[in-house]
Amino acid sequence: MSATSKLPGAFITVEGIDGCGKSTQASLLAESLERAGYDVLLLREPGGVSISEKIRAMLLDPANSEMDTACELLLYEAARAQLVHEVIEPALAADRVVVCDRFYDSTTAYQGYAGGASLDMVRAANALAVGACHPQLTLVFDIDPALAAERTRARTADRIEAKGQAYQARVAEGFRAIAVTEPERVKLIDASRPIDAIAEDVLAAVEQAGLAL
Repeated sequence: MSATSKLPGAFITVEGIDGCGKSTQASLLAESLERAGYDVLLLREPGGVSISEKIRAMLLDPANSEMDTACELLLYEAARAQLVHEVIEPALAADRVVVCDRFYDSTTAYQGYAGGASLDMVRAANALAVGACHPQLTLVFDIDPALAAERTRARTADRIEAKGQAYQARVAEGFRAIAVTEPERVKLIDASRPIDAIAEDVLAAVEQAGLAL
């Protein structure tokens, strides 16, 4: 497949615990795809549109420490539903390549595996939010939570980061469990290495998924 081939809405998501480096890799991937001739849209979750950005502010505000997992779950899904409706579905319909920094696997890992919400309930909520909009490829940047914590130590923790390293460890295990369940879609990438080495693995995974670079 050439880089100028029309693709029917390629959708790639990047995932991992806080401090894993996924946002850096999402930006590098988007740049590589653009250089290869693709029409790329880089998004983040929660956020990406006005309504979802307002929900993001509520979710990440450390002042909202009393927020429980059910409230988190519903707010994340509300933000996601709006982003899918307003941006992602139209972009995919226009044959753009969408790279999204987090998507529903984060909800499964954070609110489900780490937060204790019923996985069946999380899956149902995810399905309600996204409908038929599913990523073809999900890259999970796997890293020891202690190393990730060192990377984020210099910045002020948001409400999710403030839940601590044990919580992040449960999130990491959640992502690994998702990768075991859906090995065709979800690929684990060792995020403990230098940025360039990680980026090479990202491009290799994307090419394996069918995008020529």
